[in-house]
Order: sequence, then C-alpha cells, then structure tokens
Amino acid sequence: MHISTKCSIAIHCLIYISEYGESQKVTSNLLSLSTGSNPVTIRNIISSLKKEGILSVKFGTGGTMLSCPLEKITLYRICSALEPDFLNKLIGIHVAPSPLCPVGKNIHSVLDASYARIQNDLQVSLQSVSMKEIMDNYHKLYK
Repeated sequence: MHISTKCSIAIHCLIYISEYGESQKVTSNLLSLSTGSNPVTIRNIISSLKKEGILSVKFGTGGTMLSCPLEKITLYRICSALEPDFLNKLIGIHVAPSPLCPVGKNIHSVLDASYARIQNDLQVSLQSVSMKEIMDNYHKLYK
C-alpha cells in the first residue's frame, strides 16, 4: 500500500503555516528549508492545496495562509488534493493474468470487491482525522 510522501510534506507545511503564518511571511523557500524538500515540490503542493481551498497565497509579496479552519482540513482532503486518484492506485493488481486460467480470468473481479472495501475503510479513516487533531498532537508533544 502506498500514500505518497507529498501528503506528509503537505501536513508539515500546514503545521508550519498554522503556527507561523500570522506572524511571518511563509514562502515556498522557507517551507523548503523546513521540510528538506525542493522548492518546486513545495510550490506544486501549495498549488494543489490552493486549488482545493485549503491555502491562499498573497499575490505580489507572496506568503501562504490557511483559507479554512483546521477542523475542515482532513487527511483525505489533503491526499485527494495532491493525488486525486490515490485510492485507486493504493493497491496494485497485476495486469496480465492468463485468460486461459480459471483463476486468471476471474482474479480482477474477485480482488476488486475486496479491495473496494479496503479503499472505503481507508477513506473513512482519512476523513476522520483533521488538521485540528494533528495540531493538537503537535502542541501536546512540542509546546
């Protein structure tokens, strides 16, 4: 199973923006230094989160701010913003089973039913965790 590291980087950025966005200008270069990621990667993440309505970016002077309350930002919303098809790519199915084999010709249908349940369970779990909860944990551990 796989959820891209972009999701973890995005959460890192959101924590940083939540903590410091009111008191300083948060730029992609600053977030790049904090996350250890390439500034282009950060700009792509910011762009995706902006399209989703999670972030706003000041034109001209720059600086990134949250556009909605932390309670409205779920892990599912973040992952979907960054990789819209991530649930469908979560579990791979081999592409060329033998159509002559009784198992091979039916395996995709059999696995689709089971994997759909797993994908649904993961979606529900990701929707249940908000950035508010993550920020609360951050503050418990590091403040």
